[in-house]
Amino acid sequence: MASLLDKAKGFVADKIAHMPKPEATLDKVTFKGMTRDAITVHSHVNVTNPYSHRIPICDITYSLKCGGKEVASGTIPDPGWIEESGEITKLEVPAKLPYDFIITLIKDLGRDWDIDYVLDVGLTIDLPIIGNFTIPLSTSGEFKLPTIGDFFGGSKTEEAAAT
Repeated sequence: MASLLDKAKGFVADKIAHMPKPEATLDKVTFKGMTRDAITVHSHVNVTNPYSHRIPICDITYSLKCGGKEVASGTIPDPGWIEESGEITKLEVPAKLPYDFIITLIKDLGRDWDIDYVLDVGLTIDLPIIGNFTIPLSTSGEFKLPTIGDFFGGSKTEEAAAT
């Protein structure tokens, strides 16, 4: 009897392991805006759903590291649904970088005014039968901070490209 139960458990575990699951990709981090307190950056999670019905998203957790230090982290609770198959669901992951942290990264900014980063995201969804399932995502690169010229008529590189 025990071997029959073990076979049944193995069969169910094998079927669940090979069940199609939603897939996701993470875009690069880009500059979004500025306030008096912080610079806002954001990225997008693009999710595809293999099923013919919507799937609820439990939460999105994120951690943004710049220069080896964590500068922003958080959880976005209940961001909505993953649309049914054939649709790509685009979810925004915003993060605020306080100005005092940017001051500590002056050596990384250098002449090109960019910041190296690593963004780790966990997309937790509620799959029927399986339960909560987290899709880990990560991206790294560098994003350019705006210069004063960007706010007053564009930069020289934009002017050179236009001519």
